[in-house]
Amino acid sequence: MSMTSLIDVIFLLLLFFMLTSTFSKFAEVDLTAAGASAGAASDRPPLFLRLAPEALSLNGNALAFDTLAEALVAEADTETPRQLLVAMAPDVTAQRLTDLLVVLRGISGITPTVLGGGT
Repeated sequence: MSMTSLIDVIFLLLLFFMLTSTFSKFAEVDLTAAGASAGAASDRPPLFLRLAPEALSLNGNALAFDTLAEALVAEADTETPRQLLVAMAPDVTAQRLTDLLVVLRGISGITPTVLGGGT
């Protein structure tokens, strides 16, 4: 039995898998447990964000995803972080939630809490 043909097959398989693979960089989103936040609570009432597959509303007002950061910066409190409750619609994908968390990570003065989905 010749080893040359076996090496050729292995090389072709290696070449095939190298050419068909995609290498993506995945972003990390830090999640903390509920109740693990430090500092005093704000005297202002919490913000309520409703996340749907195609829509977004902050305190009952419809927003575009692009304008969410500006709306939250206006509501943020730099002295004591303001609580943001995020409620998800039943059909929200994990990618949509991750996109939201990436936007929230860049805003100081907001402490997000993700409520259970399906409501």
